[in-house]
Amino acid sequence: MDQRSSNLLEEAIGLDNHHRHQAEDAAAAAEWPLSLKVVLIEDSVETSGSFVLHHLIKRALSPQSSNVIIFLAFSQPFSHYDRLLRKLGCNLAAQRDSGRFFFFDMLQLQSPGRNEGKTSDGGFCELYRRIQKTIASLPEKYKKQVTVMIDDVSLMEVAAFGSSQHVLDFLRYCHTLTSEFGCSFVALNHEDIYSSMESPTFLLELEYLADVLIKAEPLATGLAADVHGQLTVLNRGICNPTGSFVSKIRNFHFRVKENTVDYFYPGSRT
Repeated sequence: MDQRSSNLLEEAIGLDNHHRHQAEDAAAAAEWPLSLKVVLIEDSVETSGSFVLHHLIKRALSPQSSNVIIFLAFSQPFSHYDRLLRKLGCNLAAQRDSGRFFFFDMLQLQSPGRNEGKTSDGGFCELYRRIQKTIASLPEKYKKQVTVMIDDVSLMEVAAFGSSQHVLDFLRYCHTLTSEFGCSFVALNHEDIYSSMESPTFLLELEYLADVLIKAEPLATGLAADVHGQLTVLNRGICNPTGSFVSKIRNFHFRVKENTVDYFYPGSRT
């Protein structure tokens, strides 16, 4: 696998340039190219996009960075993520102990809608205050390097008793953190649960908030032994030489392995 093919995802979301700049300037290590941005990962039961989330965790917590992750886990316990990230060379337990990885286990806590008899709206407000408090308590050097991650948004709706409006309000609150603290925000959502809706307002609202939209989909041509799916990446936050922002779409295939993921353009492999 050549170096270029291994970096197709990072090129698409803007991490590849950051990696090169780090080699040229040590001061760039304190910068995170996704700061102030919202990244939305959409997948389906047939084609999971969780590997993208895992990749972003690993990159954010790399030894060269000063990033902190606040992770809201509605899908899996800590042991699940720790096991998967260890295969990628990232020790989440050590990162948690060092104060760079904050894990909010929503499976162990009461549902935001059931907490002390509060409404789901009140429960999510309390969750948001916990996030704010966590950021405020960080050392100054970390406050501008925070990434809030959610896995996954569709399960938040379950916690909110099906109230997509309460979930959307919470996500908008989290979006304000990007301007208030310079944070980045990453969320995984299952797109196929909205397939029966003619106009899925909730999904469209999420996509509207996103600066980077990553869709993991099955191959249009059907199953293949050596290709597990395709990624479409819409990056609305690319700065061109004139200083203005443009959008760029990338599409490429992927294959998930035990300890890594291969990315390659259609037709580049036989």
